[in-house]
Amino acid sequence: MPRKFITFLYILFIALILPASALAQGSYLFSVDKEVVNVYWNADGTESLDYTFNFTNQPGAHPIDYVDVGMPNGNFDMSTVTADVNGSRVDVSQSDYQGSGSGFSVVMGQYTIEPGASGTVHVYVGSITGVLYPDTSDSNYASADFAPTYFDSQYVSGSTDLTVTFHLPPGVKPNEPRWHSSPSGFASQPQTGIDSQNRVTYTWESAGANAYTQYTFGASFPKSYVPDSAIVQTSIFDVLGGIFSFLIASLGNILCFGFFAFMFIGLPIIGAIQGQRRKLQYIPPKIGIEGHGIKRGLTAVEAAILLEQPLDKIMTMILFGVVKKGAATVTSRDPLKLQINDVPSDVTLHDYELNFLKAFKLDSLEARRAELQGMMVALVKSVSEKMKGFSRKETQDYYRNIMERAWQQVEAAQTPDVKAQAIDQNLEWTMLDRDYDDRSRRVFTGPIFVPMWWGSYDPMYRPAAPTMTTGSMTTALPTGGRSPSALPGAEFAASVVGGVQTMSSKVIGNLNSFTSGVTNVTNPPPPPSTGGGYRGGGGGGCACACACAGCACACAGGGR
Repeated sequence: MPRKFITFLYILFIALILPASALAQGSYLFSVDKEVVNVYWNADGTESLDYTFNFTNQPGAHPIDYVDVGMPNGNFDMSTVTADVNGSRVDVSQSDYQGSGSGFSVVMGQYTIEPGASGTVHVYVGSITGVLYPDTSDSNYASADFAPTYFDSQYVSGSTDLTVTFHLPPGVKPNEPRWHSSPSGFASQPQTGIDSQNRVTYTWESAGANAYTQYTFGASFPKSYVPDSAIVQTSIFDVLGGIFSFLIASLGNILCFGFFAFMFIGLPIIGAIQGQRRKLQYIPPKIGIEGHGIKRGLTAVEAAILLEQPLDKIMTMILFGVVKKGAATVTSRDPLKLQINDVPSDVTLHDYELNFLKAFKLDSLEARRAELQGMMVALVKSVSEKMKGFSRKETQDYYRNIMERAWQQVEAAQTPDVKAQAIDQNLEWTMLDRDYDDRSRRVFTGPIFVPMWWGSYDPMYRPAAPTMTTGSMTTALPTGGRSPSALPGAEFAASVVGGVQTMSSKVIGNLNSFTSGVTNVTNPPPPPSTGGGYRGGGGGGCACACACAGCACACAGGGR
């Protein structure tokens, strides 16, 4: 090859490679392998943050010499901020912060993470004010939202194992707080717990998150646990002023105004629709981490909880159970009154049956309803506990199949005796059918020989057992598992359906209100993360996302 041509190729190679190499050396490119954030909502209404980042710098990238950390707002006390790298203390600086909004930089100094190396950065912020807002769904609650700091996507590679834990104010009881809707990629509900300070905790975790997306987490708790002055109150002038500023700023802020309108108008409408839809969803959307396999051995009542049958129907099933076991006798159907009986030692009552009988020992209707709500809460939690490690969908399908087989046995019965036995054995299982009312009227045709215990359920139907007279003695004849008398099928079906209706109207009152009292404990509705004010800025280039009222989110920490 001619020497000039070789020289030309060499120069061309250098021209193409060196700029790319220089660019690579001049750009940040790192992965955040793991990020753990502890958010403390304190008794004085302030917020404390504890971050731990595990960084891996990419080969050929710019050294990680600064780490920008965005803050929820500018109300953080810089004197309470500390940072360390791999356990060694380093400086923090607001003047070196290059992110948008409010925040500070961790000055890595001699602990700079070089290309190809890894390091752990720990940051603590002791006090941030102005982070709580009124909860618009409940005037007695405060709304607390938070989004961990995030980085510009051009500087981040790979996924992040992200864990965010809320430590709620001291004194908050486990049944009082409510979590907000989880961000995409996280379980629909957080893991709950108690920390070393006996504070209620909510924990969200996802191994498939990333460090460049804003994930917003939220919770609400009774505002009585923090000072009133700590809850940010906004006026209509604040709202209009914020809207005006955003409208004249840029097209992006006009879009943000649209988001604001959606939050205040669209979301309440959607929330109302979803609220109606979820009124009977008293079991959490997911019971812990979804497992595999079928949970066998549930009773018909427990299966009804899993299938989220109406609570009035479930309590009627419990009533059938205690009557069949001889633990109770119905003395009046309207209003429902029970005579509580002693049961033989070989008869076992479930906890929910014992609690059901306990409720009916109370004379006060309000006290009885409260006791029955407590019974249902305990039952839902018990089923949730039993379902841990099992597939909810597979288990639901399994018990729907049992329900169908129960109907098939009743429908296939060719004689009144066989049908009576099938009804006696399968009554509660057939009640799992959401179409029970209509199906029972279609299936229960002709005369139905009712079970022997039926007279203890229906005071109007207590026929005397047939007798045989021998000399001066009168002996009751054995009748097996059914009564010697029959009811028309339609009347039998109507009696069961009527029992459910009586349970609803005369015992628990308004079904929606009663059920809400259960769902508020077992599956708290996510309150809206809006609170009544409008504010721009926030931190780290998320003015639109942070402009929602009731938001207390930390935004992007900038580009590095």
